[in-house]
Amino acid sequence: MNVYFISGLAADRTVFKNLILPAHCTAVYLDWIEPQPEETLAQYAQRLSATIDKTSPFALIGLSFGGMIAIEIANRLQPAVTILISSIPGVHGLPFYYHFAKRLRLHKLVPISALQQLSLLKRLFTTETSEDKRLLKAMIRNSNPKFIRWCLHAILTWDSEKVPQRLVHIHGTRDEVLPMRFVKPTHIIKGGGHLLVLNRAKEVNKILKEVLMENAYPA
Repeated sequence: MNVYFISGLAADRTVFKNLILPAHCTAVYLDWIEPQPEETLAQYAQRLSATIDKTSPFALIGLSFGGMIAIEIANRLQPAVTILISSIPGVHGLPFYYHFAKRLRLHKLVPISALQQLSLLKRLFTTETSEDKRLLKAMIRNSNPKFIRWCLHAILTWDSEKVPQRLVHIHGTRDEVLPMRFVKPTHIIKGGGHLLVLNRAKEVNKILKEVLMENAYPA
């Protein structure tokens, strides 16, 4: 079974480097494509899903912003299972201050370079290893400012409330980007931060093995 991975904002496929899939699964990475002017998150997700093989059962794994994309794809294509990691299943999971930022249009006013520097500074105080921090810094520095700007707008204007069937949601209790108190995950990793996919991979892999074995042959 193909398992399609969608990374988070300002991240690429290397963020999944510590994840291990069961033997019957093949990892396929959906790399970001250039967004079109005024394109919504749902429209972007539809284009990104064009390369998915729909002739046989498949699964989706979305990290953070990639989880929102996965939700939109899942509502259209009905995968065997959709797995969110450090993400939200719908607009109801966005903290109230995101909506405040939307009303103030902060995502359009604040320079992307400033956001990148803030992200780099915050990484110095997280629980990633030194190697992981170097990886994250490189991804943030090399990220496309135009793409980040679009992503922020797409997140803040996202209006989906439909939750796909067979949804699994992995979340950490110390997630500061998308706090757990605003969502109801199916699997909780105590003490896990937003990037638990890197530093709590052993626990994530255990969940992935269980879930993907259970959904290998959906009805």
